[in-house]
Formats: sequence, structure tokens, C-alpha cells
Amino acid sequence: MANQSQQHPTLTGAEILWATLAGEGTTTVFGYPGGAILPIYDALRKFPTIHHVLVRHEQGAAHMADGYARASGRPGVCMATSGPGATNLVTGLATAMLDSIPMVAITGQVSSKVLGSDAFQEVDITGITLPITKHNFLVTRAEDIAPAVRLAFQIATSGRPGPVLVDITKDAQQATATFSFEAAKPESYRPHPMLRADSSSIREAIELIKQSKKPVILAGHGIVESGAEREVIAFAEAQQIPIASTLLGLGAIPAAHPLSLGMMGMHGESWVNNAIQEADLLLAFGMRFDDRVTGNLASYAPTAKKIHIEIDPSEINKNVRVDVALIGDLKEVLELLLPLLPKNTDTSWLREINASKGSAAVRDIINLPDNGHLYAAHVIHDIWREAQAAGRLENTIIVTDVGQHQMWEAQYFKHEAPRSLVTSGGLGTMGFALPAAIGAKAACPDKDVWVIAGDGGFQMTAAELSTIVQEGLAINIAVINNGFLGMVRQWQETFYEKNYSASPILSPDFVMLAAAHGIAAANVSKRTDVTPTVTKARTSGKAFLINFQVEKEDGVYPMIAPGAALHEMVRRPQHDPLLETAEDK
Repeated sequence: MANQSQQHPTLTGAEILWATLAGEGTTTVFGYPGGAILPIYDALRKFPTIHHVLVRHEQGAAHMADGYARASGRPGVCMATSGPGATNLVTGLATAMLDSIPMVAITGQVSSKVLGSDAFQEVDITGITLPITKHNFLVTRAEDIAPAVRLAFQIATSGRPGPVLVDITKDAQQATATFSFEAAKPESYRPHPMLRADSSSIREAIELIKQSKKPVILAGHGIVESGAEREVIAFAEAQQIPIASTLLGLGAIPAAHPLSLGMMGMHGESWVNNAIQEADLLLAFGMRFDDRVTGNLASYAPTAKKIHIEIDPSEINKNVRVDVALIGDLKEVLELLLPLLPKNTDTSWLREINASKGSAAVRDIINLPDNGHLYAAHVIHDIWREAQAAGRLENTIIVTDVGQHQMWEAQYFKHEAPRSLVTSGGLGTMGFALPAAIGAKAACPDKDVWVIAGDGGFQMTAAELSTIVQEGLAINIAVINNGFLGMVRQWQETFYEKNYSASPILSPDFVMLAAAHGIAAANVSKRTDVTPTVTKARTSGKAFLINFQVEKEDGVYPMIAPGAALHEMVRRPQHDPLLETAEDK
């Protein structure tokens, strides 16, 4: 790069952007060029350490940056031009915001001289994204680019993580300024003054834990964001407290751990929800009491005291009133708490929960007779078994779309490692899986990455198959094809008298579609073909798509109806071939 030998070189704004990204450790950027960001793309050739992934749609760029962050723990970076390029990032930014994902989005903007004049491809992207970003910037001068970008990374990754957008006018990209990465360093991050474990609150929490006979830990996504997996397990083991997980908390606690109960909430296991309802103490670790977790708030855990450990003060008492709030980083709070508590050896509560499973346990699909029908649960479970048999379970990342298959994945794929499930929780974004898997594979090239998507959501971002081929990524794709928008159809069956309005969906031949992109593929409609085909895909060393033709009108059970209490679960019909029997071994 020119002037590299100078202490503070003079660079264009575009060059300053790339130099700052490189200084922040960025090695991959997902984006799509356009007129207002062309100076930045022109300068990219001077920064060979950064690889740019050309997406097929800017929404894909945002989801790829999101998947990159979820799989690696490092902030993802995406890029788009002004106007429609920037607005196409919106769904991805909202997805990251609701799930607290660290992400930096760079957008080009029209020249500062014509801002506000409705210039070609001008849109107020900072105004549009204000509610769905943790912070955003409009930069109109070259000298302000490095400080804004460095502060964006700090904001995105500190405290409760989230997406940050930096909008840079075209003239700022073309102007010059002196560049010093160190001089652009923001002030040290100072936690919110409330972010401390107040001693009186700690004492109250200790007393509640000591008095409790039926405590339950609610394990949320904050455990992974805090890096507190070991501390949570040590705390649970010392106190003999069972652990229920949110959807985004899956993997934080190994599924095989004896204290792990499984997933709670709308499609959680019945004994998990019942344990929460019967508990006398709930310890919420990095979770926000989402409505899909609590059911009807008026009847939620009616006899339980509640301790909430949370880094974001705005979440305290937002949905559920708690008795003790410990505001701070979960890892630090648990490190403070653990030595102050005497060990507990009473396992009677855990034995009571385990005894309650019985006929309400996880559907035992391993030993079900093959009746000629292929169920999505079979597919998910056999992908898990194959990964386990190959010794690749902890090196497998499952990236799901949103719908029935997402819930079946949560029920039937047993996650043993953090960051092994990448899924859209809060926003529930269909079309998320395929691009997010590209980001996950870019972040973790040595891991096996599986897309699990429905036939509806897959078609929303299927154009990114070409991105997979262009990047030479060995991503495995499982399309759970039931000919319906499955979760919509299940709600229509249950609550709308089987009026399947606009939920049957026609799909292309997915095997031929994959072939058109240069991707090997196979159709599977029999359970005996699942494992051999999964093995073929995993060991091919290239991208591979499997179209699983599954039962059309299968449902996800248990299910909590809207407005119902957590324990008021709709169970699988008795005539259903996937009966709830004994616990899956």
C-alpha cells in the first residue's frame, strides 16, 4: 500500500475504511457493490488480507455476517450500497438485533452535497434502522471514518452485543485524510453504572438459593455471549439445580449432562415446562423471559421466587417481575456467587423431575417401526446419529430456518457444544438458514455445517446457492419438504378448522435446482435411505443438497396455544404414529 512507511499516511476515506477493518481483525466481508459504495470497492484491491464474499442479495449479506458472528463469537461485517442495497439489509439487522448478535454493517450514501434532496438511490438508512440497531452513524468526512468504525466495533461487541450501522457518504469515501489506527481508538468501554453485583442483592440471592427446595436454572443465549458455560455448569453441579434451556441457549449446556432437562417453552418438553411451573425458585441466566418461553404471564411459575442475572438493565422486570436482579456480566456474577454458597447434595428434586418423564418423555423415534412414511423427526434424529457415530458431533454446526423443522431440530438434535446451533430466535426470520450457513462455514471452515430448512423458507434465499459454489464451500443442505408452510398449516389445523389458506406451496425440483447451480443432490423419501445419504453428503468434500420428502401433515408437539399457561400443552394425538413413549436413549 502506498505511503506504508509513513507513520501517519494520507489515505482516501475508502482506504481508511479497509485499513480500519483490517486493524479490527476483519478477514471476511459479505457484500454487494453499487454506485454509492464503488470507491470503497475500488480500494479493496489494496487490502489482500480481507476476503470479500459476493452475495446474491443484500439480505443474504446481513444473514451471512450474522451467521459468522454466531458461529465464531467475532463480529460479522456486511456491506451494501445506498438506497435499495441499504434497505435490503434491514431484515438481517433486525434479526441480529433481537438475538443480540455483534455485527457491523457498512453502507454507501449519496454525496453529502445532495443529502436530503431525494437524489438517485438516496434513503435515510440511519433513520430507518434506528429501532433495529444498537447504534448507527452517518459519516460525511474522511477523517471521521476510522473513529466511527472503531467505535462501531466497540459498541457491537461490548455489554449486550448487537448490530451497528455506519453510513458513509460518497464524497467522504473519495476525500483524503491522515490515518492513524491508534489515534482513532475510542475511549475505554465503561459498563453501565448499574452493571455491578450489589452486595445486598447478592446476599438476598444467596438466601433464596439456600431456602429453595425446587430450583430451576433458565439457561439463555447470554450464557454463550458471556462465555459462562463452565461457570453455569459448576454452579448447577454445586447446587444440584436442573437446567432448562431456551432455543438460543441450546448447546450452552451439553445435552448429555445429567442436569440438562432440555428445551422449555411453546414447543419445549412437557416435563421441563411442568418443572418450571412447580419450581419454588427460578434462576434466569442471560435470558429475557420471551413470550414463547413463558406462556401466559398471569400463570407463569406462580409459586417461584425469581433471580434474574442480566447484563442489560432494560430487561429487568420488563416481562416478568423478579425478586432479585443481579445486573452484570453473567460469568463475573457467577464467579462472585459460587464461593459464597455451601454445596448442596440433595438430589430429590431432580429425581422427582426424572420420574415425571415416563410417557411424556422425548418421542422415542429410534425404535419406531418403519411404516413407509418419512417424518421430519426421523431426518433430524438420523443426522444427529450420523454425526455422533462419525465422531463429528462437537464439530458440527446446524443452521436452521424458521418453522416446524426448527422446532424438530431443537427437540431431536442433541447439542453438546456452544455455538453449534445457529437459528433466528426473536425475529423468526424465514430465509435465514442458507446465507447464515455461508457465514458460519466462512468462520469455521473445518466444521461440518448443515442447513436445515423447510421448502418455504429455503426458496426465499435459494439464490445464495450460487454464492456457495463461487466460494467453493462444502455446505450440506437438508430441505425438509412437506409441500406446506408447515407451521402455518399446523396452526390452521389446530386453530382455524383446517382452513389451509395460502399454506400449500409449490416448489421447484430441488435436486434439479441444485444441479443448475453445480451442486450435487439427492432425493430421499424412505428412512432407510436417510443415513447413507447423509454420510455421502458429509464426506463429499463439496456442497450437497438432500431433498427429504417428508409426511405432509405432521405436527410439532408438545405445543402451547397462544394465551395458554406453560403447563397447558397440546399433546400429540393418540393415533399418531410418532407416539410419546420412553425417553430417547
